[in-house]
Amino acid sequence: MSDDAEQTKRLVAAWKGARRALTSGGREETVRELLAGLADAPYDLDAPADIYGDGVVADLERRVAGLLGTEDAAFFPSGTMAQQVALRCWAGRTGNPVVALHPMSHPERWEGGALTALAGLRTTHPVTEPRQPTPQEVREHPEPFGTLMLELPLRDAGFLLPAWEELEGLVDAARERDAVVHFDGARLWESTVHFGRPLPEIARLADSVYVSFYKSLRGLSGACLAGPRDFVEETRVWRHRYGGQVFRQFPQALAALAGLERELPRLPAYVEQARAVAAALREAFAEAGVPWSRVHPEVPHTHQFQVWLPYEADRLTEAGARLAEETGTALFRRWSAEGPPGLAVTEVEITQPGLAWTPEDVREAVGGFLARV
Repeated sequence: MSDDAEQTKRLVAAWKGARRALTSGGREETVRELLAGLADAPYDLDAPADIYGDGVVADLERRVAGLLGTEDAAFFPSGTMAQQVALRCWAGRTGNPVVALHPMSHPERWEGGALTALAGLRTTHPVTEPRQPTPQEVREHPEPFGTLMLELPLRDAGFLLPAWEELEGLVDAARERDAVVHFDGARLWESTVHFGRPLPEIARLADSVYVSFYKSLRGLSGACLAGPRDFVEETRVWRHRYGGQVFRQFPQALAALAGLERELPRLPAYVEQARAVAAALREAFAEAGVPWSRVHPEVPHTHQFQVWLPYEADRLTEAGARLAEETGTALFRRWSAEGPPGLAVTEVEITQPGLAWTPEDVREAVGGFLARV
């Protein structure tokens, strides 16, 4: 086993063995635990199993369309496939293969250039700074584009969302340029608190929306594309061409339905707790005399945010592991050196385990963590 594999095994054991954790991760669950979760899914388990997307998968599609207020929705095995299909379908309909999106968005950073290599699309960037674009930047962008893709929230920039009025302005600016609007809403579910609007009102702004099931909803995998019925039907044709017409998909569908039933109603509480935890972290770092620290954004837009500290990433990851092993408290998980020079960054996601944490709990854990840095 490689050193990296050994380190990952140790970290997972430390996180899983912790008596209390600020957040839950996706690596600790066993096969048995995941299967038990499927057995408790809110669905008739004596119903016939799905075949090529009928049964429970079709029921999930109808549930998502209802939640988002769209005419239809199609299940995809991955968000990467869903986004590529959506953007290539819009390119065919608009006659313009150019997609305007942020350079930190998922297709640009995490899909290996698939938009160009597989779909023949080209991208352009209305803004390059780590923030959402402004309506003026979209309106005045010098290159024509057929689709404006907005990642809501913009994960790699700190889970950032625009204000509601800015989002309306971005959509209006795209419409003025005869472009369609696609929302990368992998984490759209938790945006309702920041926008102060229900999901259908948010989704109504876009021509199409992608949502994920394994991120905030803690499903196994999978995604849905939602939008007008004729558009969604076209995406089903391309889903088959991309190899996404999988014979059996009931485990993913059951886990997604469970997430919609259990996690979706909890997300507003997670967002509110994330804001309280972020404030407590800022205060704890200041009280401890850390030479420089940042919680970004200061008031989280969702239940996820970033923390930046002026230490080596490996050193901080080790401190977090020792804190969990020696005290049973898991505060932070892995740290990355991909932040600004001289800084390490980690993502904090508040879920059910974090709801019980008080500001004093946060300060106490920060003290123990910094003592081990």
